[in-house]
Amino acid sequence: MELGLYTFADVYPDGPGDNSAYTHKRIRELMEEIRLADEVGLDVFGVGEHHRADYAVSSPSVILGAAAMIAKNIKLTSAVTVLSSDDPVRVFQHFATVDQLSGGRAEIMVGRGSFIESFPLFGYNLDDYDELFSEKLDLLIELNKQEALSWTGKHRPSFDHLGVYPRPYQQSLPIWIAAGGTPASAVRAATKGLPLALAIIGGAPEQFVPFTNLYRKTGAQLGRDIGDMRLGINSHVYISEDDKRAGDEFFPSYAAMMNRIGRERGWPPLSREQFEYSRSARGALIVGSPQAAIDKILYEHGLFQHTRFLAQMSIGNMPHKKVMRSIELFGDKVAPEVKKALKHSIKNISEINEKVI
Repeated sequence: MELGLYTFADVYPDGPGDNSAYTHKRIRELMEEIRLADEVGLDVFGVGEHHRADYAVSSPSVILGAAAMIAKNIKLTSAVTVLSSDDPVRVFQHFATVDQLSGGRAEIMVGRGSFIESFPLFGYNLDDYDELFSEKLDLLIELNKQEALSWTGKHRPSFDHLGVYPRPYQQSLPIWIAAGGTPASAVRAATKGLPLALAIIGGAPEQFVPFTNLYRKTGAQLGRDIGDMRLGINSHVYISEDDKRAGDEFFPSYAAMMNRIGRERGWPPLSREQFEYSRSARGALIVGSPQAAIDKILYEHGLFQHTRFLAQMSIGNMPHKKVMRSIELFGDKVAPEVKKALKHSIKNISEINEKVI
């Protein structure tokens, strides 16, 4: 199983009018996080796209292009690219460029977006939310398959037998679909033959087993080999030297972030009691000592048999030094033990087949 990180590069200005300076500081810190993730041997680093004042990155490909110059081995992906409000041709060109810069380490994780700011910003109607994503995903897939093609669609201007350049360093770019648990997303990913990344940021992980089973079952019904179907789990993670310290360090910034978004969406405030429940043995949060993180990741692997796990650590106004220490512990202590444990307990693919079919 691949283990890595992803971030939205949260921005909390130090004071009124200081957003530009803080964004500059945050992006420099992000480069340090990517460099460290590469140095400690993690497999993947993902950067999300947002168009809000509280996040520093609106163009993941620009950040990943810079990262390609300082990180030598780690895979570089968006997490996610809001494809519905973007141009698939430009998305492909941008990530093909990152792929060339990195020598074949670029990926694209596409989604419809959990925030809606990009839709009015780029002139799209929210009533077309799903149709936009579906049509643009089809075009992105075709661009990835062939150098020159013709295209006719409803939401993007047509073109006739044109080449799209540059081409990626790899034969084709890995394209993942990101989802939050909507069954249609699992079916879409399986139908298109694409890897699926599931974000589990609340509730109990076991509640998502039917969703991942649906992904594999749909693929099997279409004749796909379940063993070739890649599945990722994305979660909020923070690791410190012991469980109490991890909770005390992470809760303030995590609660502030969740409550800020919650006010927009009508959620009640997050209490410390709810936080503690969520980071318990069967909760969604992975917050604790290295051993606690190992145990939770292995527990979830028992549920999902996933092939990738990505941790979101730099949440809200978490101090950069603490995030860097959490990355060190994840790379040096957690990832090796997780991989060692999985190496000695690999399930036969027939067992997965029996579980989902």
